[in-house]
Amino acid sequence: MRTLTKTEELAAFCEQAKAGPYVTVDTEFLRERTYYAKLCLVQLALPGEGEAVLVDPLVDDLSWEPLYDLFRDTNVVKVFHAARQDLEIFFTEGNVFPEPLFDTQVAAMVCGFGEQVGYETLVRKIAKAPLDKTSRFTDWSRRPLTDAQKTYAIADVTHLRVIYEFLDAELEKNGRQKWLGEELAVLTDPATYVVKPSEAWKRVKTRTHSGKFLALVQELARFREGYAQARNIPRNRVFKDDALLELASTKPANLQELSRSRLLLREARRGEIAEGILAAVQTAREMPADKYPRADNSREKLQVNPALADLLRVLLKAKAENSGVAQKLIATAADLDAIAGGERDVMALKGWRAEVFGNDALRLCNGELALCARGSSVQVVEL
Repeated sequence: MRTLTKTEELAAFCEQAKAGPYVTVDTEFLRERTYYAKLCLVQLALPGEGEAVLVDPLVDDLSWEPLYDLFRDTNVVKVFHAARQDLEIFFTEGNVFPEPLFDTQVAAMVCGFGEQVGYETLVRKIAKAPLDKTSRFTDWSRRPLTDAQKTYAIADVTHLRVIYEFLDAELEKNGRQKWLGEELAVLTDPATYVVKPSEAWKRVKTRTHSGKFLALVQELARFREGYAQARNIPRNRVFKDDALLELASTKPANLQELSRSRLLLREARRGEIAEGILAAVQTAREMPADKYPRADNSREKLQVNPALADLLRVLLKAKAENSGVAQKLIATAADLDAIAGGERDVMALKGWRAEVFGNDALRLCNGELALCARGSSVQVVEL
């Protein structure tokens, strides 16, 4: 197998890929010590028995523009498995999304392989091949890579060819291409990958809905996110969620009070981080009450009909079995409770989910359908 280290080599391979119907793509990266993922390796394979190559992003003077140009070529399908983190890297680095995109994990769920099915499972079930996972925990930033590591990495795109061709044919046969398109639209939406510091507080789990407390959480989370992004370090290296909530409770006004924190890392008790914490607390203290953030607890106020929620669960199970799609992909338990409580802005009632389940769920709520047992199956009865 070849490892491409020069721009002209990558450009030549990408030009070759443009002549085919698809190209399979995978990446290896690290993000344990950084905010943004560090790209360490890219794997590419041409259709059928075509060449598969590794591309080394850690060499000097390698331009990714030939690959981005291939991503923009709408005549070539770009095939990934579990693409979200790969797409985040390319969007962050090059402001580009592969188009058109095919994600075999999403396609497999749509085709009845269960929820978030792994690559190894698809290789075994579809490609009928074993997969050596001994190099799974490789530090991909270290060089040189061993032959075993290269073989492991290239297998992530060679078996993917067989998997893609099988799933693409299945989608054509069952007419579910539109389902896949709806799911992939989220993956190619820039909003999926942009984390705004002003909205970072929504990721912090807290049981307190007091506006004054949430203002402190908001400002502390805003500072942490901005600091982590600017220095490309994990947000937990600044301070963890439990320390953030402790700070929101104790509201330190000076370094002496800050030093009493039990959960704050030692390096966060001085310097820029300490100054940022104190400034965030002060901003929250001075915030007018009408500017306080508010938690979205609308669903907690729903008057859920428990009997109707149980009926919806039975209907979901029947619909999932009939369609061969995992129940959790169609609707979550929270979705069912929301529908039973009268909420209608629910994912389970939109797009392909409405066709499979949502439309009949609404008819059940309106008393237009009934459920009955026949043998081991549940059937829907028109009223």
